[in-house]
Amino acid sequence: MTHTEHGDAATARAGEILRTEVGSGLHGIAIAGTDDHDEMGVFVEPPECAIGLRAPMDHYVWRTQPEGHHSGHGDTDLVMYSLRKFLKLAVAGNPTILLPLFAPEDSVYAVTDLGAELRALAPAFLSRRTVERFVGYLDGQTDRLLGLGRQGGLPNRPELVERYGYDVKYASHALRLGLQGLEIAEHGRLTLPMPDADRERVLNVKSGGVAELDDVLADVKARILARLESGMPLPDEADTDRISAWSVDAHRRHWKF
Repeated sequence: MTHTEHGDAATARAGEILRTEVGSGLHGIAIAGTDDHDEMGVFVEPPECAIGLRAPMDHYVWRTQPEGHHSGHGDTDLVMYSLRKFLKLAVAGNPTILLPLFAPEDSVYAVTDLGAELRALAPAFLSRRTVERFVGYLDGQTDRLLGLGRQGGLPNRPELVERYGYDVKYASHALRLGLQGLEIAEHGRLTLPMPDADRERVLNVKSGGVAELDDVLADVKARILARLESGMPLPDEADTDRISAWSVDAHRRHWKF
């Protein structure tokens, strides 16, 4: 097979309500000629999957590259989640899952009325738990960069390590994650693309402009933890009652029940 595909494309496409860019281009940190293109979509499962006896279908994946091959410049990676799966991950504060909710209009490739309603719910997903989840992901990525703990999620880029002393691309993503978690903690919002100052800081790391790995994430986590300690303009948890009520109504309307 010349590409990678998992799941039922027809089911995912038929139920699609939202699809946006989610990669480096969305964050404003793509470097010309180096980055692939990432998209994420949301679809409503047919009723036989959600409430009937047919097996649930919670995601669909399509990648330009075959299984086991890294994506590179010019490649496209698409992942689509069922609405139920997407909402569960978003309520839990998964950083990547939140991106379609905050993507600017020019990064939205497909949206129905239900998709627009979902995006309008974006503030209901942000909470203290979201910030804590960002910190957890940041810790995991930092440990991998330092060679600590589980290394399974660290991409194999020996050419970057040889040239710069560490994987500058992975480090830039860790920094981006930390800065976005800090923005949510301080302002209760997620700006996409990243604010100019944050974007330039990330691009400086990604292009090899920071010689020492220890300097990449300096102060970011400490500032997030300080905000968690002192308080922030967010509730402790996502507004699950509001999100759940909308989900029930959205499924009914999509199915025309």
